[in-house]
Amino acid sequence: MNIRSAFRTIWLGENILYAFVWAAIYLIPFMNAHLMSEEAIDFGKVIISWVKITPYFFIFLVHNYLLTPLLMRNRYGWYIILLIGLVVAVFGTIEVLDFRYWQGDIDLRDKASLTELAWYWNVLFGILMAGANSMIKLYYRAILTEQQMAQLQKENIETQMEYLKYQINPHFLMNTLNNIHAMIDIDGQMAKQNVMELSHMLRHILYDSSEQYTTLDKEVEFLNSYIRLMKIRYIDEVNIEFNTPDMAICRRVKLPPLLLIVLVENAFKHGISYNNESFIRISVSVDHGELSCIVANSRHNNDRKNTERSGIGLSNITKRLEILFGDRYMLTTDNSDSKVYIVELLIPLTDK
Repeated sequence: MNIRSAFRTIWLGENILYAFVWAAIYLIPFMNAHLMSEEAIDFGKVIISWVKITPYFFIFLVHNYLLTPLLMRNRYGWYIILLIGLVVAVFGTIEVLDFRYWQGDIDLRDKASLTELAWYWNVLFGILMAGANSMIKLYYRAILTEQQMAQLQKENIETQMEYLKYQINPHFLMNTLNNIHAMIDIDGQMAKQNVMELSHMLRHILYDSSEQYTTLDKEVEFLNSYIRLMKIRYIDEVNIEFNTPDMAICRRVKLPPLLLIVLVENAFKHGISYNNESFIRISVSVDHGELSCIVANSRHNNDRKNTERSGIGLSNITKRLEILFGDRYMLTTDNSDSKVYIVELLIPLTDK
C-alpha cells in the first residue's frame, strides 16, 4: 500500500466512524419512541430533538474540518481560543434566541429525547465532544504517520538498494568484459578465473543484497572480487592495500549490504592516474560494537574537481545511512592533504 492509498483508507475509515456515530445520535428519538412503546412516532418530537442535537453537529463540523488542522500543526494557542470561542458563541446565541421555547408545550418539550440543559452545561459538553473528536483525529493521524514512515523507509531503502546495485559503474563491467575477452588468448585460465570473480560479484548484487542485512565476510569477499577485477585494468600501476578483521569475526558481524562498495568504488573512480603513481588503502575493523571503514586514495595535481565529484558521489550513501541509522553513524572526509583523500565510515553493529 502506497502513502496515497494509505491516506485514503485512513481518511475513509475515520469519516465512516463519524457517520455511524452521528447517525446513531440522530436515531435516538426513534429509539426513545420504541422504548416508550408509543404506537406512532411523533415527528414533531423528533424534529425538536434534532434541533437540540444540531448545534453539537455544527460544532463538530467546524471543529473537525477547520480547527483540528491547527491542532495538527501544533498551534495550540489559537486552537484553544477558537474552540472555546466557537462553543460559547453557538450556545450563547441559542440562549439569547431561546430556541428551547420555540415550542410552547412544556409537556411535549419534556418528552424530547435530550433533556434541557443550562447553557454552561452545553458549553462543557461541547468542549468534551471536541476533545473526543481531537483524540480520534490524533489516533488516526498517528496510524497514518506510522504507515507513512514505514512506507517511506521501505521505499527509500529499496530505492537506495536499487541505486547501489547499479552504483558499480557500467563502464567497469564493460571494461572488465573487454579485458577478459583480450585475456582469453593470452591466459585462458586467468580469464576463466576472472569470469568467476565477476559472476560472484553479480550474484552478491542480485541476491545477497536483496536482504536487509548481510554478513561482513560476504561484503569483504565482494570487495576482494571487485579489487581483483580492477587490477586487470591497472596491473601494477596502483598500490592497493586491503586490511580486514579475521574471517571468523567477519562471519559474526551483520551490516546492511553494499555500503562499503560505494567508498571503494569512489576511491578507484577518483583516486587513480594513469600518468602518476597511485594508491588505494582500505581498512575495515570491528571494535566496541562498531564497524569502521577507512578508505584513502591518492590525489593528483591537487585535483579539486575530483574531490568535489567524490563528495557528490558520497551523498547517496549519506541519505541511506540516515535512513538506516539516524544520527548513530559517522561519515567524514579529509582532504587537508593535497596528495591524499580519506573517507571514514563508522556505523553501529546490529544484533539482528
